[in-house]
Amino acid sequence: MASLHKVVIIGSGPAGLTAAIYAARANLQPLCVEGFNAGGLVPGGQLMFTTDVENYPGFPKGVTGQEMMELFRQQAEHQGTRFITADVQRVDLSERPFKLWVGEDENELHLAQSVIIATGARANYLGLPSEDALKNRGVSACAVCDGALFRNKDVVVVGGGDTAMEEASYLAGLCSHVTLIHRRDEFRASQAMQRRVRENPKIQILTSHVVQEVMDPALGRVTGVRVRDLKAGSERPIECAALFVAIGHTPMVDLFRGQLETHPNGYLRVKPGSTHTSVEGVFAAGDVADWNYRQAVTAAGTGCMAALDAERWLAIHGSH
Repeated sequence: MASLHKVVIIGSGPAGLTAAIYAARANLQPLCVEGFNAGGLVPGGQLMFTTDVENYPGFPKGVTGQEMMELFRQQAEHQGTRFITADVQRVDLSERPFKLWVGEDENELHLAQSVIIATGARANYLGLPSEDALKNRGVSACAVCDGALFRNKDVVVVGGGDTAMEEASYLAGLCSHVTLIHRRDEFRASQAMQRRVRENPKIQILTSHVVQEVMDPALGRVTGVRVRDLKAGSERPIECAALFVAIGHTPMVDLFRGQLETHPNGYLRVKPGSTHTSVEGVFAAGDVADWNYRQAVTAAGTGCMAALDAERWLAIHGSH
């Protein structure tokens, strides 16, 4: 017989685990389906692929992403959260209680009076073997997270949208020199962002270029990138200490397509100032609904909001 829960949390990054801590303290007896390998993400979310976290409050000496998420999980468990280490394979949000099928064979049905979605977003990468080998060793998808590690060094940014421009501008404030590489002649970024980058003397722009290889996996760190001029067909190396890939993120929303409203960019739509989605009793927290900030601390903040929203919603509907 299917178990009925007051709240089920899908995802176990900073948003999901913070939601679990708050929900448990509110005596909602949350179930957290922490994931197994959904879309390439593992329990703990993107921080599990991050080495040093130096910008999360409370860790003056820094902490590894894995250590931090383990502490989050321990705290949620200590407060009374129950965990299932598996993926949610299918959901039905058309009526309450909501239905969630968990496990590889969809062999475990759980019923939920409310659901908190914290499935996150996956950074898009170039797909190069050398890039994959050097992730978190100089290859990053977050300048705010990792830029300070390359202070006063030369770095490369790949991308052509507003995010790439923002990353390049941010890094120019820390690094000696920034090379911005884009495969097309024209940028998708706003004119204001383009102007800001073009006027920065520390940023060099290479259009109609692509990164062919990241050097040097044999050394275990980034020493440069080999780029190809798409017009001339020639290749050359560019020395750098880091490669920042800014070609977007993919929100993990496949489970909810056709059931929840999304923005045109694919992220879940929530009511402004809250975590309420388009379905009553379903809440969204963290990067699955936030393409603007994408930080662990902001994800944790919205996880708190989602638990409070769920608790209040359940109280109003006589379920808590």
